[in-house]
Order: sequence, then structure tokens, then C-alpha cells
Amino acid sequence: MRKFTQGFYGYVFAMAVCLAAVGLFLLVTPQSRTEHIPRVDYSIALADLRRTAPFQVWAPEPVAAGWVPNSSRNTNTNGVTTWRLGFATAKRFHAMLAQSNEKPAAGFANRLSNTSTVTGTVQINGVTWEQRLREDKDQRSLVRFLPDVTIVVTGTAPWDELSALAGSLKQQPKVTS
Repeated sequence: MRKFTQGFYGYVFAMAVCLAAVGLFLLVTPQSRTEHIPRVDYSIALADLRRTAPFQVWAPEPVAAGWVPNSSRNTNTNGVTTWRLGFATAKRFHAMLAQSNEKPAAGFANRLSNTSTVTGTVQINGVTWEQRLREDKDQRSLVRFLPDVTIVVTGTAPWDELSALAGSLKQQPKVTS
């Protein structure tokens, strides 16, 4: 027995026992190979914004097929209301809709786009959007300035998916309590 508890043979025996235990653990542990993207219901946040935001709220109608809303956050600090709605796109990239009445509007757009450089413009459903590109972060952004709100559609998604999100935005009617 001494030969299995000391020296090289002891080391080999201990490693074999450990590897067998790890192998057994991996065999009996359930493993899922399916993709799981958390889904959020943003309808309550949208209803709250329609009632309380000091600007006309814009929301996607309908959400594109295969897109999963996975985050929604609205804040109201010192009279500045901001809503961020995140998606996993059909191609499994990230896209986010952000809108706020923050002033200066350019500051909000620059922060969300991670750049102040406008690389061009694009027409989506007859509306002009600024295009911004931050190559080192693989981030594309579409920005629209309205009198009472700034809308930013941004993410790692390709231009066609960001344009689809921007094109699906509909102005939501204000709700009075």
C-alpha cells in the first residue's frame, strides 16, 4: 500500500482519482446546449412613461420577428426622463432604443453613441437620422433630434437591423390619469 501513497505512483494515483471524479461529475450534471436569452415585458414601463414623461414617447410597433426585448430601464432624475430598451436581434446582435429629454441633446446623443462624429445621414420611412460609427467598439448608432426628445438607436447590430428598429418606432399617445 505504501507504493500508492508516496512518490510518483502516489501522484499518478491521486491524479487518476481526481480525473475520474471530475469525469463522473460531468457525466451526471445536466447540460443545456440551447440558447437562453432573458425576455422582459416592457409594457408596464411604457405605460408609466406614456403617463409621466414630459415628452412624446416612441416605442417599436411591432417588435421585429425573432427579436427578444431583454432589458428595460427608465429613470427620472431632476426632471430628466430617460428610457432605455434593449434587444437581442434576430441575428443575435445587440440593439438598444434610448430616448430622453436631457439637455443638451447633443450630449445625450454623444454619450449613448460613444462618439460625437456624424458619419452620414439616412432616410428611414421619410425621416432623416444621423449615422454614427465607433469602429473600435463595433458600435453603430442612429440619432434623431426632436424638439422635446432625443432618440438614439444603437448597438452592435448591423445597419439594416438598426434601421428596422428605427423604422418600427411609433409615437405613443400621451395618457392622462
